Amino acid sequence: MSSTTTRMPASRADDVRARRRMAVLPGLVLLLVLAAMLAATVGAAGIPLDRLLAALGLVVADDPTQLARDTLVLWSVRLPRIAMAAIVGGLLAAAGALMQGLFRNPLADPALVGVSPGAALAAAATIVLTDRFLADGNVGLAFEILPIAAFAGAIAITLLLYRIATRDGRTLVATLLLAGLALGAIANAGIGLLVFMSDDRQLRDITFWMLGALGGATWGKVATIAPVLAVLIVASPVIARGLDALVLGEAEAFHMGVSVERLKRAAIVLIAAATGAAVAVSGVVGFVGIVVPHLLRLLIGPGHRLLLPASICSGAILLLGADSLARTLAAPAELPIGVVTAAIGAPFFLYLLLRQRALVAL
Repeated sequence: MSSTTTRMPASRADDVRARRRMAVLPGLVLLLVLAAMLAATVGAAGIPLDRLLAALGLVVADDPTQLARDTLVLWSVRLPRIAMAAIVGGLLAAAGALMQGLFRNPLADPALVGVSPGAALAAAATIVLTDRFLADGNVGLAFEILPIAAFAGAIAITLLLYRIATRDGRTLVATLLLAGLALGAIANAGIGLLVFMSDDRQLRDITFWMLGALGGATWGKVATIAPVLAVLIVASPVIARGLDALVLGEAEAFHMGVSVERLKRAAIVLIAAATGAAVAVSGVVGFVGIVVPHLLRLLIGPGHRLLLPASICSGAILLLGADSLARTLAAPAELPIGVVTAAIGAPFFLYLLLRQRALVAL
C-alpha cells in the first residue's frame, strides 16, 4: 500500500511533464506568430494593427491611399525581413543545438568555435575576388556564389575543428573550445587582410558581414535559404535518436545500433549548411546558437526530438525580437542585428560560465 502511494506522485509528475512537453511546440508557434505580428507593426514606417490587418486583406480599409502605402511597405520591405529574420534565427539555433549534441558540450556554438567566422571569411573573399564580375554588371553571379562560398567556409572549419578536437573516438572539450577560438582568430585575421585589400564599396560589404544586418532582405534571399530550414525540419526527427544516444558516448551509441560515423557526417553537413546559409544573407549573428538551445535544455530537457524543433521556433522568436529592437532603439536608423544579439547573449553566456564554475566547485 505504501509503495503504491509513493509511486503515484511520481506518476502524476511524469504526466504533468509529458503534458508540458506536448504544449511546448504549439506554444512556441503561437509566440512566433505574435512576434511576427509585432515585428510587422514597428519600424521607421510604423503600421498600426488595424492598418496591418487591412494591408493583409483581412479587413476593409478606410483610406485607399494609406492602404496602398502600407501594402507596399509590408509586402516589399517588412514581410521579407520578418521571414528572413525568422529563418536565420531558426537556422542558427538549430545549428547550435546540433553542435552541442555532436560535441556533447552545452557551450558549443558555431559563432564561438569559429564556424561563423569561417563562413564570413569565405563570404568576404567572395566579395573581394568577384569584384571584376560586379564591375561587368553581373551582380547576380556574385549573389549566387555567396551562399556556396559561405557554406564551403563553414563546412571546412567544422571538419577541421572536429578533427582537431577528437582523439581515439573522444571529443576533448578543452581542445574544442581552444581550437575554436584559434580557428576563429585565424578567420578574423583573414578577414582583416581582405579589409586591407578592399576598396570603399567592398569595405562596406565586409563590414555588413561582420556586424550582421537584415536590412537587405528580399524574397529572393528568403527563397534561397528556406530550403535549408526545410531540410533541417525534415531531418530533425531522423537525427534526434542518434544525438540522444551519442550523449552516453560513441561506443555506447554504436552498441545501441547508431551508425556513429554517418551521424557525425550528417550533423556536420547540417551545421555547416545552416550556418553558411544564415551568414550568407545576414552576416555574423552571434550567441543565438548558444543561448537558445541551452535555455531550452533547462526548460524542456535534453531530448533532441523536441529540442531541435523547439530551438528552430525559439531562435526565430529571439531574432525577430532582436530585429524589432534594432529597428526601434535608434529609429529612424537601425542597429546592426549582431550588436543586439551580442548585447543579449554575452551576459547570458557569462552567466553560464559562472554557473558551470559553481557546479564544478561543488
